[in-house]
Amino acid sequence: MSNGLLEREKSEPRPEPIGREPQVGAGKRLAYKLKIALREPTTIVGVLAAILFTYLIIVPIITMLSDAMMVQYGDEGRADQNFGELTLYYLHRVFASPLSVDVFWRPLGNTLSIAIGAIFFALIIGGTMAWLLSRTNLWGRKWFATALIVPYMLPAWTFALAWTNLFKNRKVGGQAGWLEALGFEPPDWLSYGQFPITVVLALHYAPFVILLFGNALRRFDSQLEDSARVLGARRFTVTWRVVLPLMKPSLVSATILVFAKCLGEFGVAYVLGMPVQYEVLATSLYRNISSRQTGVAAVLAGAIIIIGVISLLIDARLVKEGKRFVTVGSKGSMNRLSQLGKWRLPATVAASLVFGVSVVLPLGTLFLSTVMRFPGVFEASNFTLDFWIGQNLDTVALRQGILFTPEFWAAAWNTLWIVGLAAITSGILGLLVGYVVVRTPVKFVGSFLRQVTFFPYLVPGIAFAVAYLSLFAVQRGPVPALYGTAAILVLAFIAEQMPYASRAGISAMMQLGKDPEEAAQVAGAGWWKRMTKVVIPIQKGSLTTGVLLPFISGVKGLSLVVILAVPGTNVLTTYSLQLVDYGYDQAANAAVLMVAAIAFFGTLLGQKLTKSNLAEGLGG
Repeated sequence: MSNGLLEREKSEPRPEPIGREPQVGAGKRLAYKLKIALREPTTIVGVLAAILFTYLIIVPIITMLSDAMMVQYGDEGRADQNFGELTLYYLHRVFASPLSVDVFWRPLGNTLSIAIGAIFFALIIGGTMAWLLSRTNLWGRKWFATALIVPYMLPAWTFALAWTNLFKNRKVGGQAGWLEALGFEPPDWLSYGQFPITVVLALHYAPFVILLFGNALRRFDSQLEDSARVLGARRFTVTWRVVLPLMKPSLVSATILVFAKCLGEFGVAYVLGMPVQYEVLATSLYRNISSRQTGVAAVLAGAIIIIGVISLLIDARLVKEGKRFVTVGSKGSMNRLSQLGKWRLPATVAASLVFGVSVVLPLGTLFLSTVMRFPGVFEASNFTLDFWIGQNLDTVALRQGILFTPEFWAAAWNTLWIVGLAAITSGILGLLVGYVVVRTPVKFVGSFLRQVTFFPYLVPGIAFAVAYLSLFAVQRGPVPALYGTAAILVLAFIAEQMPYASRAGISAMMQLGKDPEEAAQVAGAGWWKRMTKVVIPIQKGSLTTGVLLPFISGVKGLSLVVILAVPGTNVLTTYSLQLVDYGYDQAANAAVLMVAAIAFFGTLLGQKLTKSNLAEGLGG
């Protein structure tokens, strides 16, 4: 009987141990996983999105870099090669030729010196203000917390135009600046070049330091300072040996972010540097594009991208290492405010002075310049509204006030519909990217989308514009040449703003559980219905953020559109820059004020709709 039982056990298949997958072939396992992945459209949507962003983000950059390695039309004689052949001519011209000093090395040196100076002043101004706002009983702390980040909401070159109105001298001709009109001729170093560019960028990017450093200070436990003082450490020692080491990650992040922003900044250097041929990498790139040196421009853009990528990768590495330095807190941790005592009034005056210099003075200067016939003449007869609503002006081309000029309203309309369409599309695509990243069972697709949609953040806007010009300047396959059309601006804006939109979408979807969708699926709702009736309504706040952030950034941006826009597709930023080139300073300042108003009130609207506060975080 025992033999029969043994034979039956041998003949029956043994069940697989619990928790182990059935032993099947690799092909069957792959087919099973593919069947599971394709059961819902999520993976298909992810694959289509990956193809789309590869074309909109990766392909333009590859095309641009290929232009740097192939002989371009018109350069056959100089390169002594045929059109389209592989060449090192452009690399040699940019880095090793007699012209390389003017094309690359001097602009690189100017860029680095400006960035270092802007970082130094931004850290001093922003670090001091961050400490006052976060750790002291400064009068009006809550008001200053918002007021001191207003420069971040405004276009950077707003301050450059205000500086020009105040300190312009006769070196480049045209209307005099205010100081010159009042009898004081500013020296060249104060009017143009490195010093004013550095100061303007420092004031514009100081809010980065206030936000990043201030947030870190608010999380710092005051009991650590108390412990050090109980052990006999002096105030300076506590600051230097306890506080600053723990603040190092936030300071390093602020430093590298300011550096990366300065690297691609075009408008400030153009307004304050080009009149005296003081060039940075961005303006050198723009000059080569304007003179149709496509190959040289591609090399310069590639160099800017590499420097930007390296700087932000360093930031990511340092932030990762900084996570090892944490404070052990508990319910007993505290953030006690330091009592300024007799220094409270001087500190409040200092904060007011920073606000006045970085916000009130530039905006006030620009506005007053738009209602003055002659700059710096404060007489009643000199004030006028002609540059806003005037008729039959005695200028050659601008015969009406800005509000009655058709070109202004055409640029305003282009700004609203081009940037608005791109922002709405970015917001929707960002939510879809977030959905795929969180929900898809194919991890490679989600990981690829997460990385590729963040990549434009590593690329300065003017270099990204060159990449789009390289791809869409001519017809490639079924895609027609888009340069000169609004389509290239829309596509470029969508791609450039995806880092903000995708991060908003990913953050939102990580907080949304599967229960609402599963309940709708049990009720018979398909994928499309679940998206439109469940996911999007629940995430409308995040969708609003994903639309507003790209819209505000696009409205005030100049570096991207200055190369891609043409007279028929001018937006407000390029239109105002043209007015600067033509010497219509009052009209240009009026247009810039309109851009600043849209960006500022758009930011406030975004905070209200999303119930957020920019002062509590950078928000993308």
